[in-house]
Amino acid sequence: MAGKRRGRGSRVQQQQAPQAQRRGTRRLALREPAAFAKSTGCDLETPHEKLTIAQARRGTPAHRPVRVYADGIFDLFHSGHARALMQAKNVFPNVHLIVGVCSDELTHKYKGYTVMTEDERYEALRHCRYVDEVVRDAPWTLCTEFLQKHKIDFVAHDDIPYTSAGSEDVYKHIKEAGMFVATERTEGISTSDLITRIVRNYDIYVRRNLQRGYTAQELNVGFINEKKYRLQEKVDKMKETVHTLEERSKHFVYRVEEKSQDLIHKWEEKSREFIGNFLELFGPDGAWHAIQERSGRVLQALSPYSSPRGSPSSSPTRRRSVSPDSSPASASASASPSLSPPSSPSSPRKVRTGRGRSSLKDASTYSKHVQ
Repeated sequence: MAGKRRGRGSRVQQQQAPQAQRRGTRRLALREPAAFAKSTGCDLETPHEKLTIAQARRGTPAHRPVRVYADGIFDLFHSGHARALMQAKNVFPNVHLIVGVCSDELTHKYKGYTVMTEDERYEALRHCRYVDEVVRDAPWTLCTEFLQKHKIDFVAHDDIPYTSAGSEDVYKHIKEAGMFVATERTEGISTSDLITRIVRNYDIYVRRNLQRGYTAQELNVGFINEKKYRLQEKVDKMKETVHTLEERSKHFVYRVEEKSQDLIHKWEEKSREFIGNFLELFGPDGAWHAIQERSGRVLQALSPYSSPRGSPSSSPTRRRSVSPDSSPASASASASPSLSPPSSPSSPRKVRTGRGRSSLKDASTYSKHVQ
């Protein structure tokens, strides 16, 4: 039992050792750029046996990774390039990815001028996380000697036939040899698309670089075009300023409208409240009418009382009974109130009793004085 346990433990350790070695290699690859391939080729100490696709898919030992080769120009290195290399790196469980980069001379001869130099393109590939090794001045067409020199097991590229250098497909013999593994292209991005975008918007990028401090001579721009581009830049700035002012003015007008509407609503509410309070105070049933009535009653209660014409004191019977010995003249004088002399300051005043009538004593005194 102990021997079996040791045997199982040793097998587990053997399985874990390649994984640890791979993790260490990946950490090293992430900390440092990929190495350049030697001009003499690959000098592996272990024998390099040819692998089939089925064997490579099942997995290989850590000391025997599957050597996959991918070549290209990689001008203006973009996400489409990186995605193709990612697929090549993960096409098998254990892959050592070798990337071949063609020189400027071959590229200018067979495809056209590049934006980046060959050294810039080499460095761009070295700093891609999926790349383990970079081959400088890679051949345009792969030959058997090159494959054997770098001990390449498989070649990765997209499956579309690549017509170049008088050949309908430069990878045709690789496919026939069973050494080809296909990757997928990334639609919507390519070096040609990026260059087309720059050419289509040439004026914009020239103005951009002039604004950033590049001279017209560095941009290969004539004197007249330079002045035109600088004038266009000023016009665009003026348009942008006007647009900004328009947006701010629209926002200001909108705020003023909102505030004016709020003020109108508040004024209407206050006016309704004022009218309601006014009607409540001065209306026919309002508080002011009630106050007037009460004040009138108070004034009537406080002012001197004047006997009405139909009161008992002014009746003929009352006048006759005041003085039985009075003469006809005095009777006529007392009968006609218009012939009576005005009351002097010393004349007796009527005193209101609790019932609101004048005293009979004051009336008899007044009659005697007149006689």
